[in-house]
Amino acid sequence: MQNMSLCASPSTTTSHLTSLPSSLPSTSPLSLRFSFTFRENRTPVRSLKAPFSARPARVLVKAQATAPASSEAVKLTPVPSQMKAWVYGEYGGVDVLKLDSNVAVPDVKEDQVLVKVAAAALNPVDGKRRQGKFKATDSPLPTVPGYDVAGVVVKVGSEVKDFKVGDEVYGDLSEKALEGPKQFGSLAEYTAVEEKLLALKPKNLDFAQAAALPLAIETAHEGLERTAFSPGKSILVLNGSGGVGSLVIQLAKQVFGASRVAATSSTRNLDLLKSLGADLAIDYTKENFEDLSEKFDVVFDAIGQCDRAVKAVKEGGSVVALTGAVTPPGFRFVVTSNGAVLRKLNPYLESGKVKPIVDPKGPFPFDQLAEAFSYLETNRATGKVVIHPIP
Repeated sequence: MQNMSLCASPSTTTSHLTSLPSSLPSTSPLSLRFSFTFRENRTPVRSLKAPFSARPARVLVKAQATAPASSEAVKLTPVPSQMKAWVYGEYGGVDVLKLDSNVAVPDVKEDQVLVKVAAAALNPVDGKRRQGKFKATDSPLPTVPGYDVAGVVVKVGSEVKDFKVGDEVYGDLSEKALEGPKQFGSLAEYTAVEEKLLALKPKNLDFAQAAALPLAIETAHEGLERTAFSPGKSILVLNGSGGVGSLVIQLAKQVFGASRVAATSSTRNLDLLKSLGADLAIDYTKENFEDLSEKFDVVFDAIGQCDRAVKAVKEGGSVVALTGAVTPPGFRFVVTSNGAVLRKLNPYLESGKVKPIVDPKGPFPFDQLAEAFSYLETNRATGKVVIHPIP
């Protein structure tokens, strides 16, 4: 899962899917916000069953700095029987994604809540799954993609104890990213998710910022725990400006007590690394990290360079490899989603010690999902690519 790391919708007529089984950082409090001007630009797109016109409007982006609100108004209306969702019924590139306006709202099991989705984030695993790289353990098609979610609880199952209608929550809705992930993901108006996978949204974060966190921050946290990272140790983070890497830097420093943090990025993101807490920012376009005389207790490889990473680790140290071939003593793991981890980290988020990094090209409107995925798959995103708002 390499480089894991925010609106309007044109009128569309979509295919009918009758049923889908339920199952820049800153030292100031300012963050980037964007206003959008839409120009009509439609071309026909073929749906799963019938043609419909769903090409998004072209967007002109103008950035401005505003103080983030601690909460956003989300209009809660009676839960409908059908909704809009992105669906793919075959494996392939971004062109297999179809916007369907008639997807059944999922039923809620006893241990689940129904969330009105306000924002969702994209992850590289979404693309790999859509491309069919995990067919053997994937859920059945058709699939609504999406792991990360932030939104408002609108219905609770009979066994749910910790959440009530109206709670603002966030989480990664598939406990296992690759082993039987949810057939019904977060890129929809509503999604059902187990209570144990969620946490209350940090009060100081908006929905888009919260959606940028779950899968990436849980991966960063679990990776550090698996290396037995502890106060006084040093770490090198490869791709420190990505979704996972940017959070590894912060967690290592603020939560695990790292004595020294080094990280790699391209030239344009060196200042970002320093603002996140990196003591040494390495420009990978100008120097090879493995040639440094300094070696590290842990190397966290979030880009797929394990063969080089093992040359930068101290004897007896650990190398975490999230993607690509693994070279001993490197190891790979697949994160287990756990709302308890989010609840543990919420104080660090609410204090501002740990911050979500949302790619400045966003937010992407809900109807521009294909464009958002295409951008993510260039591997040039900074932090996380977020979809917000969701109608």
